[in-house]
Formats: sequence, structure tokens, C-alpha cells
Amino acid sequence: MESPLEPLLDGRTKGFPAAAGSLRLGQVGSAGWNVLAEDLPLPLAVLKETALRHNSAWMRAFQDLTGVALAPHGKTSMSPQLFRRQLDDGAWGITVATVQQLRVCRAYGVTRVLMANQLVGRQAITYVLDELARNPTFVFYALADSVAAVDALAAAAAVRRPGRSLDLLVECGVNGGRAGCRSLAAALAVARRIKAAEPYLRLAGVEGYEGSVPGPTPDQQERRIAEFVGFVGEVAECCADEGLFGADPVILSAGGSAYFDMVTSLPRQLGPRATQVVIRSGCYLTHDSDAYARAAVRMRERTPAIASLGEGLRDALEVWSYVQSTPEAGLAILTMGKRDVSHDLHLPYARVALRPGRDARPRQLPPDCEVTALNDQHAYLRTTEGADLAVGDMIGCAISHPCTTFDKWRFLPIVDDDYDVVDAVATYF
Repeated sequence: MESPLEPLLDGRTKGFPAAAGSLRLGQVGSAGWNVLAEDLPLPLAVLKETALRHNSAWMRAFQDLTGVALAPHGKTSMSPQLFRRQLDDGAWGITVATVQQLRVCRAYGVTRVLMANQLVGRQAITYVLDELARNPTFVFYALADSVAAVDALAAAAAVRRPGRSLDLLVECGVNGGRAGCRSLAAALAVARRIKAAEPYLRLAGVEGYEGSVPGPTPDQQERRIAEFVGFVGEVAECCADEGLFGADPVILSAGGSAYFDMVTSLPRQLGPRATQVVIRSGCYLTHDSDAYARAAVRMRERTPAIASLGEGLRDALEVWSYVQSTPEAGLAILTMGKRDVSHDLHLPYARVALRPGRDARPRQLPPDCEVTALNDQHAYLRTTEGADLAVGDMIGCAISHPCTTFDKWRFLPIVDDDYDVVDAVATYF
């Protein structure tokens, strides 16, 4: 098995200094580099170690407070190094959305994976069944929301014969939402079909994704999410009443990165069977300065007990670039663009600047400095008189969506509070 420290990096990798030759990922932290000293080329995405550590401790405290388990969604970072950090910090498992993501988990030794998606197609189904046969310690869950999907899985399992059951969770959904059974009758039909397919399949729990529940206002959306969480619990109770579950404990899972506190109301007991409530927040580790920052404020309002956990999550992901042109008053063009930073939810936020050779530390930019547009490799930063920007200045930007920043990088250094590079991670998208 390849070690997570094994990838070989060189100047062909974005963000890696060409003059360094080639290094293994695990050697980066001892190379003596500092981002502010221009030891690495810009643009550059960096992870802040202090914030990562804080966020991980906060989530552990949230789990202790609520009694839930965490299977962070791997699609956020697709970084085996961050997966290992999360597992070492007490995560129950890793969530994935695709079999490619599952293969990354397996290549780096992740033993428990929840695939929060349907398992469809010959290549995907065959890989999972064969992996179950090859590795008795591999624990895997997938979703099902139709009798047709259950029948396809049962037929494949009858042919491949992995030697143990494929564990499935009935997926619940809502009208206007994403996948998932829209009614109790539909969910029970799927659950009964899984039960009938024993021993090839096993009903292990019930699942839903509350983030796709629509609502015209935040208040109305949250009311509908509460109803949806209640629906997931109702499906589980009915399955338990009919004796359809084959696993113990029963897995009840939901919880993206914006509403995971609302999932903690799922039942902890179904008759004689215990349940394990599993949340799947993927963005908590890096957080952001936009969508999830606003969601965190809302979370503290609706779940006051969270205040006992102290300071909330911190943004841990920054993208740095240079000012490459100041072609007109009030405009600076930066050396980053859509290929480097998320822009699907909001454009990046220019927070700090540093002039190499003059500034010892980054200085705060005026709050009305704003990134107004991105091209593939350029950003338009509208500035004010107090910004004091010149060609060659370094600009540090906060981001609005971790998932779509991570996927633009194959290498991200981890820095301490002085921007010394202390470690690095690789990604596999």
C-alpha cells in the first residue's frame, strides 16, 4: 500500500517551487520554507495549522455534547492526509459520494466508509463487492431509494458472492429535493425488498440529506428540515417495528455542513435495537468566510447549547496571489483566477496584503477592497485610497467554499501562524 507521504512533487505541481527539485510530500515540512518570504510560487492555497487543530477539537467537543458520530465527507478535500487527521481525531469513518473517492480511501487504509449515494453501474458494483470479499475488515454502507436499485445489487451480489452481506441504508428525500424516497410507503417498499434479498443484502439503517430540503426563507427551510429529520426517524421506527433491520446498531445518518446540529434529534433507540447517529459534515475542518460562516451563526441561534463549546469554527484555507498590474486608479489585477479559487457561492475575500522587503507581517486591507470578477487566471480587485497596493504585493484571500477550492489544487502546504511551512497535503480529485 502506498504511504500517504509518498507522492513525489516537483516544479510541474502548482504551488511547488521549481528550484527545490523534487521532494516527497512528507519532506515538505522540513524544507524550511516560508510563504511570506516568497519561498513558494503564487498563486498558492495554504492551510493554517492552528485553525485546523482548533476546528478538529471543536468538532470532537460537539460529538461529546450531542452523542453523535462523525463520518466527514471526503469529497471536500479528497486528501488522505486530512482523512487520517480526522480519523486520528476520533472520526467514526469517512463519507464518499463516488467509487473513485472510495478507491482513494481504500488505497490509504480507511476501513469504514459510508457512500452517501446510490451504488449504480457494473464497474462500481463489482469493485465494492470484490473489495468486501478481499478485505474482511472493510466496513461499507451504500444507499438505496428504489426497488430497481435493490434488485440490481442483489443480482450482482448473487453472482459475485462476496461472502457477506452488502449493507444498505434506505435513502429518504423530499419533493423538490435530490434523490431519496418521497413517502413512507416508498421507503418501506425499498426496505422490505432489501430484507427479502438476504443474505446478499442487509438493511443497516436509514439516511437523508437535509441540505437539499427547499424553503423560501431560512426559517421556513429550517422548519421543513426539522420535518424531514422527523420523517427519517419515522421510516426507521417503522422498519424496526417490522423487523426489517439486520444490523445492530442501526445507522441513522444525515448532516451536511450547514445543519448538522438539527440531525442530533434522530432517535437513539428503536425498540430493542440501539442506533448510531452519524453526521457527515465535510467542511468543518477548514470552514470558510461565507456560506458556512453564516450557517455557523444560525446554528448557534437555534442550538444555544453550542455556546458551551466556546469559540466557533475558524476559516483555515487561504489563497495567496500577487498584484501583477495596477492599470487604472482603484483597480489591481491579481495572479489568481477561476483555476485557483472557489467562485460558485461567492467571490474570494481580499483580507491582507504584504509588500516583500518592506512588511514584516501581513496588514489588513480596508474592508471596502473587493474582488469583483475572476477570469481563468486573473482576479479584479477594486481598491480604495488607503489600500496602498503596488505591483509585486502579496494578497491573502479568504474563500467562500472549501470544496471548490480544494479541487483546484493537488498540493497544499500547511503553515503555522508565521506562515512557516510545517507540513503539506495532497489531493486526489
